[in-house]
Amino acid sequence: MGKIESIYVGAQKGGLKKRVDKANLKENYGIIGDAHAGVGDRQISLLAEESIARLRGRDEKIGADNLMENLRTTGIELTSLLVGTKLRIGKTILEVSEIGKHINKPEKVFAMPEGCLMPLYGVFAKVLKGGMIKEGDAFQIVADTPITAGILIISDRSALGERPDKTGPFLKEYLKKIRITPIRYKLIPDEEEYISLVLSRWTDQGGVDLILTSGGTGFFSRDVTPEATKKILDKEAGGLSELMRTEGAKSTKRAYLSRGVVGIRKKTLIVNLPGNPQGARESLEIISPILNHAIKVMKG
Repeated sequence: MGKIESIYVGAQKGGLKKRVDKANLKENYGIIGDAHAGVGDRQISLLAEESIARLRGRDEKIGADNLMENLRTTGIELTSLLVGTKLRIGKTILEVSEIGKHINKPEKVFAMPEGCLMPLYGVFAKVLKGGMIKEGDAFQIVADTPITAGILIISDRSALGERPDKTGPFLKEYLKKIRITPIRYKLIPDEEEYISLVLSRWTDQGGVDLILTSGGTGFFSRDVTPEATKKILDKEAGGLSELMRTEGAKSTKRAYLSRGVVGIRKKTLIVNLPGNPQGARESLEIISPILNHAIKVMKG
């Protein structure tokens, strides 16, 4: 569950927005009275207070009312949301349409008041259902299926852009086939503390019933996903990890080299999958017949 911290409306493009206590959202348009509203994918913009906080120490001006977003939020990590994810604010419904903003010319990352955080951390959305919103309103992720999922790809090389992620796209499509809606996706390096941080944030913020990690389950010194996962679990679900290894070994004995764990934190099931795309696919296929049932039992 998140919260709308503040609302900003600008009468002219390129100018500073004015803080208001409420705003009227129009379907397939945006905020009435805002210059950036209109038909298209960028009808309304959001920026998380958590993203601003990352840079506040480098420039004390960051976080003042001089950025370019429409909605400043807290409580939900926005940049890991998948395009297409729906957000509900009261009776109003938004659909995430773009993560970050492509720019044709370099911008000074800390120059104010150009609103330069939007290309890095901004989220854009379309208005599916209009209505009035106000400061302090709660907002939450909504899905088309009863079960939602996050996908966390853990790879040093992919995080640096040296290797494309081939596992994530498959996991997204496969989850949809088994009636689970993927709403989060993130690609991070093999850093134990960072892995634990992302897993705990996604579970503690709510909205995700299942997290699939891929990568970092082997014998290499940088493979620390099982250790990072165990740190934040409330309980382990060893039967599922045993099932993946045992059935996977029928295709290749190398399946026994996976140290991946499965467990529960609060109301979220976390499953470590291998980093190899084929291994990740086979492991998910092995547990998929009982995955939905396991999550329903977990949720009570």
